[in-house]
Amino acid sequence: MANIALLGAGFIGGFYAASLTARRGRDRVTAVCAKTAGQGREFAARYRIPAWTTDLEETVRRPDVDVVVIGLPNHLHKEAALLAARAGKAVLCTKPLARNATEAKEMLDAVEGAGVFHGYLEDLAYTPKTLKSLQTVRSGALGRILWTRSREAHPGPHSDWFWKKELSGGGAIIDLGCHCIEIGRNFIGKDLLPLEVFCWAATQVHPIEAEDSAVGLVKYAGGAVSQFEVAWNFRGGMDLRDEVSGTEGTIWLNHWLRTGFELFSAPGQRGYVAEKAEGESGWLFPVGGEAAALGYDDMFLDMLDSYEQGRAPMETFYDGYVVNAVMDAAYRSRESGRWEAVRLEVWRGAKEASGRASMADYDDQHFLIKQERMPDGKTKIILQNKASGEIVQKVV
Repeated sequence: MANIALLGAGFIGGFYAASLTARRGRDRVTAVCAKTAGQGREFAARYRIPAWTTDLEETVRRPDVDVVVIGLPNHLHKEAALLAARAGKAVLCTKPLARNATEAKEMLDAVEGAGVFHGYLEDLAYTPKTLKSLQTVRSGALGRILWTRSREAHPGPHSDWFWKKELSGGGAIIDLGCHCIEIGRNFIGKDLLPLEVFCWAATQVHPIEAEDSAVGLVKYAGGAVSQFEVAWNFRGGMDLRDEVSGTEGTIWLNHWLRTGFELFSAPGQRGYVAEKAEGESGWLFPVGGEAAALGYDDMFLDMLDSYEQGRAPMETFYDGYVVNAVMDAAYRSRESGRWEAVRLEVWRGAKEASGRASMADYDDQHFLIKQERMPDGKTKIILQNKASGEIVQKVV
């Protein structure tokens, strides 16, 4: 059982409060820290939380708190994490870990220096479809992963601080790209070093300093490439899709807009439909169990089970730090128009990675590159001569 302090009573705080006791049933949110007294009082009443405050340090230091969950605006993540580390409390932080890799490294150093449990709350790495796909990839069913694509796009964020670059650290890249980058890392393999990034970004619609749309490529040791597409100017709801391509297979995922639940209502549903939905009438696309579909339930299950069992969760502050370093490179690439190296002060993955997987033997003279069943029932085999390197084809 964990006694939890929730820092933040906004949109994400509501998702977190709803999920924290949904699956395990033995954890308690004992206190919530809100921006205002009115918000704190209302939030505590809605989620049956016994105490509320507007003071971060007071909330973190409460004797009835074991685990601190940070659901605050980006510019407050470092302060809250350092408070938790100094208090010796386990700490879980929402995405992105920080506004940049420098802040993220300070947070990582603080929690590791204090020896406290820490987890990075990257919910979209925990969606049921993603977890099943990761299991499939890790079983070898897709062979060596060559390319991934992750897309998150919607009409724009729900809170005003997102639009202020000094508070958020950036625009759509920092808000949505963090999801896409970490999803790509999971599929390609976290042990492989992200080498460099090329990124286009622009402010196409909104009158803000930061970017409202971006497309980027992350190149990994071993040759794999991960593509991210993000936008705050997509109309029609929230588009969450992932693709994975390997030497032996492919996965396509659609998490949100087309999930098999479609509703038409002429008068309108008259109420909340789904996150980022833009209307309440006509064709609607509700989601059965949003917290589960978005990964919150499985995320907190992993975090709190890991906390109790004394092991690292699937996503840690180190993962958040790597993601911040990749996003920093994306922002540098946007300015330079060139590939930019990912700068990591600490790398804990493989030291080297082969750019090409070894090929299986076909016979003494040839490697097997590929075989394919033809419409007439015959098999086409593509081979490489071991001595000369010549590519040859035969049909049997």
